[in-house]
Amino acid sequence: MMTKRDLAVAAGAVVLTLAGVAVAQAPKPALIGPSVWRWEDLKAHDTDVGAYAQIAKGPTATLDELEMHVTTLKPGLSSHPPHTHPNEELVIIREGQVETLSGGAWKTVGPGGVIFNASNSPHALKNIGTTNAVYHVINWKPPGR
Repeated sequence: MMTKRDLAVAAGAVVLTLAGVAVAQAPKPALIGPSVWRWEDLKAHDTDVGAYAQIAKGPTATLDELEMHVTTLKPGLSSHPPHTHPNEELVIIREGQVETLSGGAWKTVGPGGVIFNASNSPHALKNIGTTNAVYHVINWKPPGR
């Protein structure tokens, strides 16, 4: 004869099994393959500090995630406080003058400048100009990160 405890353990096992099956069968995002994104097609959304336009976010053949976006940052504002993350990223300045925290020092960067934020290195960015700063961010996560 089964006890209430036996029934509870059996029910728990069934729930965990069904959850595992559901996770295994969940659709995986499509790989980003050869693509072209046109500037005029990007849709920016207002934020507290300016605007943000997502270009792409998803896995590729060699990365767990490739994320690209364009940020518009209002004069005198920061995108976020200094922080770190395991992924690496490139920031390419399109317009404006910014200061970036890189290698423990604040450095000024203008149009055409490129910033590399290494894995787990403290970084931040602020608009030090009198006009909007616009920059492209390319962020990647290798397998297992």
